[in-house]
Amino acid sequence: MATPAGISYPWYKKEDTDAFFALFQNNIANFVIIAITMLGMGFPASIVYGQVLPGAAVAVMAGNFYYAWSAARLARKEQRTDVTALSYGISTPVMFVFLFGVLLPAKQLTGDAALAWKIAVAACFISGAIEAAISIIGRWVQYHLPRAAMLGAVAGVALTFIAGEMLFKTLEMPIIGLVVLAIIIIGLIGRVSMPFRLPTSLFAIVVGTLMAYLIGDADSARFSDAFSHLGFYPLLPNLAWFEGLGLLFTSMLAVLTVVLPITLYNAIETMNNVEAMEAAGDKYDVRECQAVDGAGTMIGALFGGVFPTTVYIATVGAKWMGAGRGYSLLNGAVYAIATMFGLIAALAAIIPVSVVAPILVFVGISMIATAFQTNDTRYYPAVALAMLPYFANYVMTRFNRGAEEVVSDISNAIVIMGQGAMFMAIFLGAMTVSVIDHQFRRAAAFAVIAAGFSWLGLMHAPKLALNAAPDFVVGYLAMAILFAYFAFQQRNEGH
Repeated sequence: MATPAGISYPWYKKEDTDAFFALFQNNIANFVIIAITMLGMGFPASIVYGQVLPGAAVAVMAGNFYYAWSAARLARKEQRTDVTALSYGISTPVMFVFLFGVLLPAKQLTGDAALAWKIAVAACFISGAIEAAISIIGRWVQYHLPRAAMLGAVAGVALTFIAGEMLFKTLEMPIIGLVVLAIIIIGLIGRVSMPFRLPTSLFAIVVGTLMAYLIGDADSARFSDAFSHLGFYPLLPNLAWFEGLGLLFTSMLAVLTVVLPITLYNAIETMNNVEAMEAAGDKYDVRECQAVDGAGTMIGALFGGVFPTTVYIATVGAKWMGAGRGYSLLNGAVYAIATMFGLIAALAAIIPVSVVAPILVFVGISMIATAFQTNDTRYYPAVALAMLPYFANYVMTRFNRGAEEVVSDISNAIVIMGQGAMFMAIFLGAMTVSVIDHQFRRAAAFAVIAAGFSWLGLMHAPKLALNAAPDFVVGYLAMAILFAYFAFQQRNEGH
């Protein structure tokens, strides 16, 4: 597409291939987790493969196509061809909350998989509507929250759920995983060309998959399992969301106490990732992105999807790769086709996780690096502090359900710190930035807001309730008093 000045913003370029595989693999990983978990909960394949995955694919397609168009608009406006489209897909932490905080309790309380699915679809639709509404104040929040706090919080997610988790998966097949990791380091970090000028991600997948079958880490049973998922799953709208709304507001109102905080989290995740892209050189409107994410979530729900979508943390990785809009367009199109014919589950069954995991390790470390590179060195302590709550959130999410005693024996603070970890990370980071800048009144304000969030149960509590975490309310208010004292002292000294 040519701009008025004659600058041509390409539909697709070589660098888009690497970014496509990184984004596609991230979504594949989420879709496979969704399928395995829901089937394990007792949801029939007809709902999982016939409704939930197609609904999610529609949302992913709609969002990716919109953000490709948005990138072209930005390229025309700023007269440059190096604009990268925003990555878009299912938020991994939000996905786990909807799996275990919405779908599972709905299934347990109703005893009916179809009813539980409809309730989750309605919860997803409401989540999208809330995020679209939050977009009205998105820019104001972005302006008042320090970049170090926001990027530090996202870096915490990147360190635990993406880079850390995927490094574990990488080393489950150590010979293959380490070789593929070396290819990623050479090609994507060292920026060295691969043989035959193949994109690094594609070369890594081909080499890793061939090695897996040659040395016996993968067997032929994978192929027969893969073909069992093939079929035709049309992308059709339905009224499950409407039927679910009635069920949600009569017998399952408690589910909404999960939906509100996780939607706030999703809106902040979008805001943080848009902020990260601005730091990397592409400035998008955070309010528009939150509205689009909310609309994409609602569109997915109309087609049976039950998982909110968001601007991806992987966007900065795509920017580092030099991608444009082509990877986003291709991702949306391929995802729709792959879901309709059951190819996603088939591909995931053929390709070992250890082969794709190193690419996501790169995505995670690029986000961590960006959090530091785009902030002044004096804010590094704030970035580091903001990363820590997600360590607790990771331990809680992965182990508390099956090993509560072990987690509590390590520390009774792990679970309460992990609840609302995004909010805690941002507030701690914001307070630290304010103190570094000697803005003690601002630090006190953030501490008071943190106390309010704790009182409502948005953090440090398992659900929304009044006076949900009294000890944390008192603790944050004590911090506010301490900051206020130094602000008073600062004013008296005339600084």
